[in-house]
Amino acid sequence: MSGAKKIHFTGISGSGMSALSQIAAMEGRAVTGSDRDFDNSRNLGWKASLEKLGIKIFPQNGSGVDGDTAELALSTAIEDSNPEITRAKAFGAKIIHRSELLAHYVDSFRTVAVGGTSGKSTVVGMVFTILEEAGLGPSVITGGPLAALQEKGLIGNAWRGKSDILVIEADESDGTIEKYRPAAGLILNISKDHKEVPALKEIFRKFAANSKKVYVNGADPELADFRNGAEIFGMKDAGAGLQGLSLGMFGSHLKMGGVDFEIPAPGLYNVQNALASVKVCLNFGVTLEVCAAGLAKYKGIQRRFQTVGETGGILVVDDYAHNPAKVAAVLGALRRDGGRRIIAVYQPHGYAPTRLLKKELIEAFAASLGDGDVLFMPEIFYAGGTVAKDISSKYLVDELSRLGKKAFYFERRADIVDKAVRLARPGDIFIVMGARDWTLSDFAKELFEKIKEASVK
Repeated sequence: MSGAKKIHFTGISGSGMSALSQIAAMEGRAVTGSDRDFDNSRNLGWKASLEKLGIKIFPQNGSGVDGDTAELALSTAIEDSNPEITRAKAFGAKIIHRSELLAHYVDSFRTVAVGGTSGKSTVVGMVFTILEEAGLGPSVITGGPLAALQEKGLIGNAWRGKSDILVIEADESDGTIEKYRPAAGLILNISKDHKEVPALKEIFRKFAANSKKVYVNGADPELADFRNGAEIFGMKDAGAGLQGLSLGMFGSHLKMGGVDFEIPAPGLYNVQNALASVKVCLNFGVTLEVCAAGLAKYKGIQRRFQTVGETGGILVVDDYAHNPAKVAAVLGALRRDGGRRIIAVYQPHGYAPTRLLKKELIEAFAASLGDGDVLFMPEIFYAGGTVAKDISSKYLVDELSRLGKKAFYFERRADIVDKAVRLARPGDIFIVMGARDWTLSDFAKELFEKIKEASVK
């Protein structure tokens, strides 16, 4: 990288790009950026947070790139014809991909890189919180904003600590995870998502080979071939000394090595996430007692089982669950609360993922929804670009209805609210699920407010 010279981020509101831009600003570097969302008056809260850090935002028309711009950072989503690329080339600025910049940070720090199909953001947040509790001053770069960092007025997906320890979310969706050479590489699980399992295994084999130390979930059968030479975490970690596991919808308790752990996150899947976090932190010299204290202070990740509100005995939850494994896990966690009826809103996150995972999604919902539960599904979220729109949410709904599930398709998401509110009764749990579309949180809040209004009439 080019020292302290100015760096411009094209598409700065993306989760990965925004995190890297914040780290650069926190290091004292001059940072500028642009994004079409900002140009179209979307995601303005993130824009304000970036500007608070001294990042200057420009329209995405090339005006943000000038003779002082040493580097232009971009993601795969940016096309070659973008005017900022043209300007950067004219000024002789170095053009770098987001993954190159992240790889630079990974190589420059003692990095904990968390990979796997599900749970990455949560484990990153847990590891970061434990290391903070231990006074180790870690940095973090992740996809899911940490609630604790949001309380500082930040977006929440980046922090520059005082030490040489960095915790990152290593995303396998575009294969860039293969570029990272971390001090510690965690593989949480592997299931079909973005790619078929054999292709994902090949990606993770390269990731494991590039990691100085590898940590593997001993409970995942897909990771059986990864265990040789790796540190094993999870329920099958014979050395953990696990006792007294008690699962709850909002948290769980267990005893590990004689130390009591309260995990303020739901379900068995978050117990596994906590065990992964503890395993890697122990190897940084953190004691079990400090690990337990850190986990107790964990405040969660945005849209990971976030309670929107409760009114009249009706609970509304917002969650990022989008692939079959995550859908099954979160609906399973809801089942821990005494058989309350679940009313789910699930928005598929793109045509290609829905086409790839249609069979598994149908199976996950069919197995996880009870006889009295209800599923509402709006049309597939379209993020833009050229993609074949040859599948619809209606296909999933029709298949689930054929299997006897109460599933309903809505072309417009907004039309779901009135029907959902009319169905609501005390004891119900409403959950809004889906990825990529941050307006789902606004939808969940609107749904809660409408239920609240109806409950006081």
